[in-house]
Amino acid sequence: MVVPRQGRRERSYWWNTGATEDAASGRPARPDGTARVSPSPPRPVRRAVDRWAGTQWGGLGTALAALLTGAAAIRFVGIQYGLPFGNLLNPDEQSIVPRAWKLVHGGGGDPHWFDYPSLLMYVNAPFQAWQSAPSYLTARIVGVALATAAVAASWWLGRRAYGAPAGIVAAATVAVCTIHVAYSRAAVTDVPLTLGVAVALALMVKGRLELAGLAVGAATGFKYPGVFLLVPLVVAGWRHWSRLAVSATLAVAAFLASSPFVLVHRHQAWHDALRVQRLARQGWLGFEHDHAAPIAFVDQLWKGLGPVLIVCVLGLVVAFARRSRVDLILALFVVAYFVDLLTLHAHFDRYVLPLVPPLGALAGRFRSLAPVILLLLVVPLTWSVRDAKVLTRTDTRVFAHRWMEAHVPRGTHVAADPSTPSFPSLQVLSLQLPGPKRAFDSNRSISRLRRLGIRLVVVTGAVTDRVLAARSSYPREARFYDELRARAKRVYFIEPGGDRAGPWVPVYRI
Repeated sequence: MVVPRQGRRERSYWWNTGATEDAASGRPARPDGTARVSPSPPRPVRRAVDRWAGTQWGGLGTALAALLTGAAAIRFVGIQYGLPFGNLLNPDEQSIVPRAWKLVHGGGGDPHWFDYPSLLMYVNAPFQAWQSAPSYLTARIVGVALATAAVAASWWLGRRAYGAPAGIVAAATVAVCTIHVAYSRAAVTDVPLTLGVAVALALMVKGRLELAGLAVGAATGFKYPGVFLLVPLVVAGWRHWSRLAVSATLAVAAFLASSPFVLVHRHQAWHDALRVQRLARQGWLGFEHDHAAPIAFVDQLWKGLGPVLIVCVLGLVVAFARRSRVDLILALFVVAYFVDLLTLHAHFDRYVLPLVPPLGALAGRFRSLAPVILLLLVVPLTWSVRDAKVLTRTDTRVFAHRWMEAHVPRGTHVAADPSTPSFPSLQVLSLQLPGPKRAFDSNRSISRLRRLGIRLVVVTGAVTDRVLAARSSYPREARFYDELRARAKRVYFIEPGGDRAGPWVPVYRI
């Protein structure tokens, strides 16, 4: 008797499972001969759940979800610090958020300002549309979203470069980096640039040159140093000249699409961009006694990553030793970007942020060390938690503002350091921030302030301490603070402690 093909398949299946088929019902039988009811096929969702349950703790997907959740959670702690004032957490917020708000409240698409490119303002603008005034909190929430995306992009970069364990290491490195956590709460350009770097490098590693070109342009649209991504783009497209040319063209197009008015105001844009770079190269108040740039920026990386930085550097050395395509893409970006940092005398910690995703991926290449690296990342995690705890307190300058509003008559003429809150009900003369090769602000004189009708002077330790620490570089500015203490009457003073964070703040009557 010839068995039909379907019957053969069924008999073979049940033979392999140790069962027989009941002739009358056509259903598989138990070993005792009784009929067995076949279960219905599992649904797709059920199959996915079964696969998840079959892995330990849900596998790498669950690990990534936990990382993203934890990264977002720690970044939301302290997100309201210094509000409603936009210059207490990070002064650069005042350059971004009001302009983003103005774009959707009658200002049109032209920001008329090019110290930074325009993309972050365009990203924030839709979320400012329903706000009656610039909302720093809304912009900070957008910043946390972009920061969390940077963690996910770093996982993608590490996974594409060296496998799944490297992805977890890279994502964890960015998630707990103290510098990344700190700037994720502020509506500034450095964390979005880090996101663009991670995405662009991941696309280069994957060989998607055209998309990588678009990502390079978008990263540069967040902040001008994104242009250094052209170095690994050339490595990724080496010998594929036509694709490389298309990628470079797309990079330029993406940048111009993200900041279109640099063409309309090209002279202003060029001047503004060069001015910002020149200020960074000349230095900034507070860095006068720093080590040389290589040591200063390595120190900043150490403060962000802790001992994991040693493994990152080891991964960089191995990358240059092996010189695979992936190795060179990551390593040459790190070197090109770091070489540019060596030209700067302003050693801000945020400048090293674009290096964190590729360094995390390079550290993750050592699969056997992955558990050790994750354990070492507890160090920067504890630093980030410590910093977040401070931000749950109220800034001293907010207390000073409340006192001024309650005790100073409206319309009083006041002089104030640049790190103080705004006083809408008062007539405020803003004192200029001192800095290397900057002209002395002639208003930093008690006699001149009196002639101008100034009655009160508000200063903070955020500026005063840095000036006095570099007295030889700023003798006239230091003399101004000395005169305030000697000749003016201090009518109010507050310092950090207890439920207060921030610098000490005095108010002088002159």
